[in-house]
Amino acid sequence: MSALPIRIVLVEPSHPGNIGATARAMKNMALRELVLVQPKQFPHAEATARASGADDVLAEARVVGSVAEALEGCGFVAATTSRERDQNFRVLDVRAAAERIVAEARTSPAAVLFGAERTGLTNEEVILADAFLTVPTNPDFSSLNLAQSVAVVAYEWWKGTHDKPEFKVPAKFRRAKAANKEDLIGFFEHIEAELDRTEFLFPADKRAAMVQNMRNMWQRAGLTYQEVQTLRGMVRALTGGKKRKKKDE
Repeated sequence: MSALPIRIVLVEPSHPGNIGATARAMKNMALRELVLVQPKQFPHAEATARASGADDVLAEARVVGSVAEALEGCGFVAATTSRERDQNFRVLDVRAAAERIVAEARTSPAAVLFGAERTGLTNEEVILADAFLTVPTNPDFSSLNLAQSVAVVAYEWWKGTHDKPEFKVPAKFRRAKAANKEDLIGFFEHIEAELDRTEFLFPADKRAAMVQNMRNMWQRAGLTYQEVQTLRGMVRALTGGKKRKKKDE
């Protein structure tokens, strides 16, 4: 069993066979925490058949209604993508991402987001990620099956931990505990509510794009729990919070 809290999240998987094959790939590499966001068909006989003995992973799988719910308690989140680069996000190849996931999971639960088979992840779902993860493939035939993608990621995390039993967190990843997704979403909603109140998010037809750009900016900052609390305190102070009394008063 994996000693590190690493969560595999499938968003709206449409084929039950892919869910079963994912469970099998996870068990091969000692990953156990599978979360399904609004699966089209689950539980299903085909999922059980394709699991081929990983029935326990399927039995423990959680079904939730949203990506935010699936990521509750998580710090670092990687979202899978076929893009090699993106202007708003760090894009890591699967090996570098596995190293980062292992490092982050030593301080708080980490997760990997896999989008729906045909449509991938939406902009709203991607906003909750800290980095993109990509699997280098043949450019002439780059499409990977969902379960194949999970298997590659799981294999790289396994190599990163079991080929290096004395694995130490790289210095560049050593930092205070990362803010989890509930902390970040709470901060997003807090500052956006105040910006709505002051009519900063104007005009209305531009609001969604402005909010997405701001959330991308905050995600790239890699905020810690304490930094989020400080920012929320700053927002409260700037929007009518009580002034601190001087000691001589």
